[in-house]
Amino acid sequence: DSDHSGPENRENQEEEESGGKTNVFIFCMCFQAPEEFYEDASQFDDKLTFEDMNLSRPILKAITALGFKQPTPIQKACVPVGLLGRDLCACAATGTGKTAAFMLPVLERLVYKPRTSQVTRVLVLVPTRELGIQVHSVARQLAQFTSITTCLAVGGLDLKAQEAALRAGPDVLIATPGRLIDHLHNTPSFELTHIEILILDEADRMLDEYFEEQMKEVIRLCSYNRQTMLFSATMTEEVKDLAAVSLKQPIRIFVNSNTDVAPFLRQEFVRIRPNREGDREAVVAALLTRTFQDHVMLFTQTRKQAHRLHILLGLMGLKVGELHGELSQNQRLENLRRFKDEQIDVLVATDVAARGLDIDGVKTVINFTMPSTVKHYVHRVGRTARAGRSGRSVSLVGETERKTLKEVVKSAKNSVKARVLPPEVILKFRDLISKLEKDVDAVMKLEREERELAASEAKCISVIHPSSSSVSKALQEFDLALRGTKKRQKFLKDGKKKEMTAEERAQFEILKAQMFAERAAKRDRRQKRARAMPEEEKKGKGGRKSVFDKELTNTSSKSLKQYRAGPSFADRKRLGLDRKRSGGSRFKRK
Repeated sequence: DSDHSGPENRENQEEEESGGKTNVFIFCMCFQAPEEFYEDASQFDDKLTFEDMNLSRPILKAITALGFKQPTPIQKACVPVGLLGRDLCACAATGTGKTAAFMLPVLERLVYKPRTSQVTRVLVLVPTRELGIQVHSVARQLAQFTSITTCLAVGGLDLKAQEAALRAGPDVLIATPGRLIDHLHNTPSFELTHIEILILDEADRMLDEYFEEQMKEVIRLCSYNRQTMLFSATMTEEVKDLAAVSLKQPIRIFVNSNTDVAPFLRQEFVRIRPNREGDREAVVAALLTRTFQDHVMLFTQTRKQAHRLHILLGLMGLKVGELHGELSQNQRLENLRRFKDEQIDVLVATDVAARGLDIDGVKTVINFTMPSTVKHYVHRVGRTARAGRSGRSVSLVGETERKTLKEVVKSAKNSVKARVLPPEVILKFRDLISKLEKDVDAVMKLEREERELAASEAKCISVIHPSSSSVSKALQEFDLALRGTKKRQKFLKDGKKKEMTAEERAQFEILKAQMFAERAAKRDRRQKRARAMPEEEKKGKGGRKSVFDKELTNTSSKSLKQYRAGPSFADRKRLGLDRKRSGGSRFKRK
């Protein structure tokens, strides 16, 4: 055995004696290899606490004030890497605390490196206004004991106030891509050249919403020497391509799969029999009046169905609000606030509320129809059972949706339950809905009347006072369903146009989901970007590559430049090519 006491063996002994410190050194050295696009740091210290993260006292004080006890897995993995200033690409399931995972290292770096001039140093890009408002709220709370300033630039809020705030040069800017591009084009003093940290939150959702061109423009305008953190709930090919153009040798952190639902979620399904699709509204009404009476989110596929359910349930005496893209920003925020403050018990929403929003205390999620994919299902039911709490989801499943149900059951770690409603109960609520149809029509006509009135008022104001920007707020209060019966009766007429039946409405919802799934499948079938090697082969088991791998499969920009321009001066010298070329003068100097 004395033959094996070479330098390699001694290094191994020293490594064991030093408690694995060499491992850390080798790990850091691996990042410098230009061939490796990803370095995986998904393994984290499970015993890590906020105190162990070397955070400043003002930030620790804010963490305590917010009531955070222990960091979540994504926070344990991301915060130490973010503090190193490395680019990272993180993927974790919804409801796992991604916002604090990127805000903590950002704020710590801003505290450590005080500002020298009035410029914006951090940009957080988010897909929706509601998520932007939520991230802004968390950032302000975490920075409450520091001098760090934050600003929110999203659509639907006052443009002039945002421009004034941007001119002041806030440290942290949270923005949606569309509104940010508006400010870059229209606010002269605002620019992104001083951005030190760029965060792309819910990147997959931004790509789904066709923000790709705006995102790439923003990335191009930011400083080249920045730190970039990309967070996504799913790691699709599109997200990988975005990471390739926006990140420099990023560290990959995959904490848990996005296809897993929360561990304490009880999943239930109500079967809708063939030719009984029209019973969906009756089933939902029965569930909400008999069993789930508060802290409920009800998801539909279309805005029209969401609005109809809002009116219908309001007429039944329930406290209901709605959240979808047809409402103004003030209405959406007001309905969210009322739901959080328990002024309304049921929030009827489309998928605009299915991603990113952390709404405290949601006990139950009901799906009027099954969403188009399992990914969307996971995001919807992820509104409940968040941060270790328990919750329940109830989904209505027809014959055409059984394929999605099978996939959900297959991936479920806990048993999935079937909920059965007595036929006489469904019949009772079906009769009640048919009696309320006239009232629903009356409310919708009343709304149309008020919309036309508001539009004509706005026109009159613009003619009489061209400089005035104020318009009628007649449509701000959307709870018209709760108005008196006399006012509704006034709008009832016999000669009305033909309305869709309950059966047709349900079929339309399912059709919309199927159309979305078809579009997503078509997008997936598109020809993917050619890669030098599959991602799995690229990593390898030992971490080392042969010379063949290094030379001929290296697609980094540095090596491509080298192949185009030829060897550098140092390489020519090393290879003995710095002598006079054979193609030079054939005549010797005398």
